[in-house]
Amino acid sequence: MTDNRTLRVALAGGGAFGAKHAAALKRIEGVEVAAVVSSTLERAQKFAAEQGVGRAVASLDEVLAMEDIDAVVLATPTQLHASQTLACLEAGKHVQVEIPLADSLKDAEACLAAQQRTGLVAMVGHTRRFNPSHQWVHQRIEAGEFGIQQMDVQTYFFRRKNLNALGEPRSWTDHLLWHHAAHTVDLFAYQTGSPIAQANAVQGPIHPELGIAMDMSIQLRAENGAICTLSLSFNNDGPLGTFFRYIGDTGTYLARYDDLFNGKDEPIDVSGVDVSMDGIELQDREFVSAIREGREPNSSVAQVIACYRTLAALEDQLDAASGS
Repeated sequence: MTDNRTLRVALAGGGAFGAKHAAALKRIEGVEVAAVVSSTLERAQKFAAEQGVGRAVASLDEVLAMEDIDAVVLATPTQLHASQTLACLEAGKHVQVEIPLADSLKDAEACLAAQQRTGLVAMVGHTRRFNPSHQWVHQRIEAGEFGIQQMDVQTYFFRRKNLNALGEPRSWTDHLLWHHAAHTVDLFAYQTGSPIAQANAVQGPIHPELGIAMDMSIQLRAENGAICTLSLSFNNDGPLGTFFRYIGDTGTYLARYDDLFNGKDEPIDVSGVDVSMDGIELQDREFVSAIREGREPNSSVAQVIACYRTLAALEDQLDAASGS
């Protein structure tokens, strides 16, 4: 049974992705962004004014104490994701947390246990499952018209300084493995419909100030035999972003954000795949629909936990190789 009452959502995080979620949620009928919280009350007030939200608060604890808030979207620093997801669930709020769910397997497993204990909707922002370009490929796979032999993926940024997508200083450090690789590790298993059976990784030098590897290479093999090669870099001076090549039994496809091309670089129209071309909006729509329909969402914590188990195994491998 669908609950059609207005869903009151709080948004935590006043950065670039917070703004994307604020814009997306406004386009969903029957949803109200009822409160925003950021790192300081001043930042929350500024963000609320920019997004047309009437209530700004200084802390997530204040939001979780509000009886009129049904759900929370977390677009906060990676290191806060797991603890804030747990806090939302313990407070009886449905939660969608931006990728990654956690930066350790222990914390990811704790979030899964809390979701199973509470029965609330807990979803992770694995946006590639929702981008129309990847949905188009997924629909062909589901229809038996395309089978993946290999995925070749490049995730490239230029981040030798600790700045966010808006060019502002970050209060936290991004991570190639736990954040950016999570997109592709999950997407590979999702698109092949087969668990990851083998995973290998190597990384480049550790940045002396940021304390992270700036370059990484990952190999994956699914149980069904499909393989994936993922190259990641924070040293790449353009073009920036993630580029996916699907090599299959009946064709080759290249996905660049929400654009899709065939192997001859001819564009494929994906505008009719879903109700929007905005992957964040489609992700938020799934979150809202799952709450209203009382069902598990696509990209639930339960569905993506295998990704974090693979990431943890890769981290152990990298640590062993570096002698740490």
